Amino acid sequence: MAIEPINFVVFLMGPTASGKTELAIEISKHINSKLISVDSALIYRGMDIGTAKPSKEILTAYPHELVDICEPEDSFSVTEFISLAKEHIKSALAEGKLPILVGGTSFYFNALEHGLSELPSSTDESRKHFNDLLKSEGSVKLHTKLTETDPKSAARIHSNDSQRVTRALEVFHLSGETLSKLQGKKNQNKLDLNIKKIVLMPDRAVLHQRIEQRFIKMIKDGFLNEVENLRKNKKLNLDLASMRSVGYRQAWNYFEGNYSKQEMIDKAIIATRQLCKRQCTWLRDEDKALTLKKIEIEKAVKFLQERST
Repeated sequence: MAIEPINFVVFLMGPTASGKTELAIEISKHINSKLISVDSALIYRGMDIGTAKPSKEILTAYPHELVDICEPEDSFSVTEFISLAKEHIKSALAEGKLPILVGGTSFYFNALEHGLSELPSSTDESRKHFNDLLKSEGSVKLHTKLTETDPKSAARIHSNDSQRVTRALEVFHLSGETLSKLQGKKNQNKLDLNIKKIVLMPDRAVLHQRIEQRFIKMIKDGFLNEVENLRKNKKLNLDLASMRSVGYRQAWNYFEGNYSKQEMIDKAIIATRQLCKRQCTWLRDEDKALTLKKIEIEKAVKFLQERST
């Protein structure tokens, strides 16, 4: 089924374990679409089980762009994401396909919709400085410092989100201006297309149960073997964005002898639920979206067809 004329993109959003991928695939069975991943962990090759990456069979049958595009030791910026996502959106529209951007990385979605602010680039010196601070003081203590310099950013960033905490401090260090002030000047790379949003938001209790069941299944499916193989790569360490992904950090610490296996499992499940809570908080502001508690393909397709009229 085609939607004519195609003059919009779809943001299919939801917290972790909500079933976004399944819904995206179901939509693509009804509407000629191109699926584009909006997930900061699925970009990494060799990180399959712990990221809940769709299987090779699913990706062959229903290709997702922006999956397996870099190595775990590589850096990947939101600017790169926007550039690549726009390329795939453009090619989809040229082919008469509906671009469906599916994932749970709110920062990517937000940057694509609203544009980027002119933030100072990291330097080798600043990166080392804040990585060293993170090691010596920890994310929670650095978050307290952020509260003193940039309370608006601190209110938005969880104290355990070490990557965003250190980046906010680094921006102030490099520019003398707060991240919240600079982000108020967004205008770069804004997506110049209409956006139709679908939010898949099961009840919190359902999500928590799915998260626990999924992680236990990941362990049975060989997640620890996956992390063991990653640890053989001497270029990897816990300061890298890839290894800060939920589950991977806890498993890495397990192999370091810092946790027992059960402690690792418990901590990974808790960290994933905390991620889920942050995602849900962000998604509650999407008041113009079609919000579904479960996969309802007829409602989703009807919603998208109405958009084109």
